[in-house]
Amino acid sequence: MSVAPAGSSSKDELDAVLPHVFPELHRLAASFLWRERSAHTLQPTALVNEVYLRLVGQRTLNFNNRAQVLGIAAEMMRRILCTHEEARRAAKRGGEMTIVCLDDAPEPESETELPFGLVDETLHRLAKLDERQAKVAELRIFGGLTVDEVGEFLSVSPATVSRDWFSAKLWLTRELKRSSQHP
Repeated sequence: MSVAPAGSSSKDELDAVLPHVFPELHRLAASFLWRERSAHTLQPTALVNEVYLRLVGQRTLNFNNRAQVLGIAAEMMRRILCTHEEARRAAKRGGEMTIVCLDDAPEPESETELPFGLVDETLHRLAKLDERQAKVAELRIFGGLTVDEVGEFLSVSPATVSRDWFSAKLWLTRELKRSSQHP
């Protein structure tokens, strides 16, 4: 993947990289929004555009590979959807909940659907215990990155990612089960 020349602005660098990953970003946004309630006001292209606007506002962008672009975009999409969900809840208490599949990452084992806010909150708790495991889970669940891509993004071996993903998935499953039993 080519990046903008040294000394170029964040916007120039992002503009150079975006055409190469736009279809994947759009697919990722569509995947996020597919799990949303049917009356959701965001569309995949609007979500990608929002990510672009937020990324352009960053002071420094250093994209060395596709996994970094997708990982950063997945983080941004998650934040945008969290903010959107919080605003919706503040405007209207109750109502439909946003749904997330814990196993939406590659190699799904089951279709366990959970409220987006609950998964996000549980990931924040995991990050306090093990930041890298939380990041691996975020990139696998929300970013749809493979083990190799997560390893590239975090600069760790695929074996480390696999171990972290296995542990994170076990912890998240236990905590989410516990949370859903005791609301």
